[in-house]
Amino acid sequence: MTAVSIDPALKAKCPGAALGCLTASVQASATSPALEEALRSCEQQILQLSEPHAVLESSAILRTRSGYKALGKDPARYRGSAEALIRRVIAGKGLPRIHAVVDIINIVSVESRLPIGLYDLAHVCGDITFRAGRAGETYKGIRKYDLNLEDLPLFADGLGPHGSATSDSERTMVTAETKSVLAIFVSFGGPENLGRYMERLAWLLAEYASGTLFQHSII
Repeated sequence: MTAVSIDPALKAKCPGAALGCLTASVQASATSPALEEALRSCEQQILQLSEPHAVLESSAILRTRSGYKALGKDPARYRGSAEALIRRVIAGKGLPRIHAVVDIINIVSVESRLPIGLYDLAHVCGDITFRAGRAGETYKGIRKYDLNLEDLPLFADGLGPHGSATSDSERTMVTAETKSVLAIFVSFGGPENLGRYMERLAWLLAEYASGTLFQHSII
C-alpha cells in the first residue's frame, strides 16, 4: 500500500487531522441503473430533511472549515469537497454522474460529510504527504481552472501536489481505464467513524464497481 503521512506542521495547526486510506482494484464502468438509484436515494436523504441547509452546519463540515482557517485558507472561497457536493444537492443540481467509482465516492462523501480524495495508483509517484500548499503551487483541477494551492490542505507525492480536500488534479484522476485506486478520507475532527465509512465505501465498490483486494488504514 502506498505510504501516506501527515506533515507535522499541518498536524501542529490542525491537531484533529486524521486520514482514512483505502486501496482497491476496481472497474470504473458506466453508472448502472442500481447505482443510479443509490445516487437518487442519497440526494433525497438531504432534500427530504425539514431543514436541508442544517446539514451544512454538521460537525464534520464545521471542523473542515476550521481546518482551512487554521491553515490560512478562506473556507467560504475554497470549500471542502463534501460541502460543495451537499450545496449542489440542496441547490437542486444533484450529484454529478461520472462513472461508477467517482459516483460511489460522492455518495460516501455526502453521507460522511467528509472530503475524499480519489487517485489512480498507476499515476501516483512514491509516497504521499498530507500538508499545506506552498506559495506558488498550483495544478489543473479536474474540469476546473488552475487551482491556487497556497495554504490549501493537499496531498503531494514525489512529483508534487496532486490532490486536495477541495478538488483533485487531472494528473492522478480516476478514468474508465483505471484499475487500482486509493481513496483518502480527510477528517479534521479525529479518526472517529473513519473505519465505518471505509467499510461503507468498500461495500459500495464491491457492489457497483467490481471492487476487490481492499486494504485500509487510519492515520
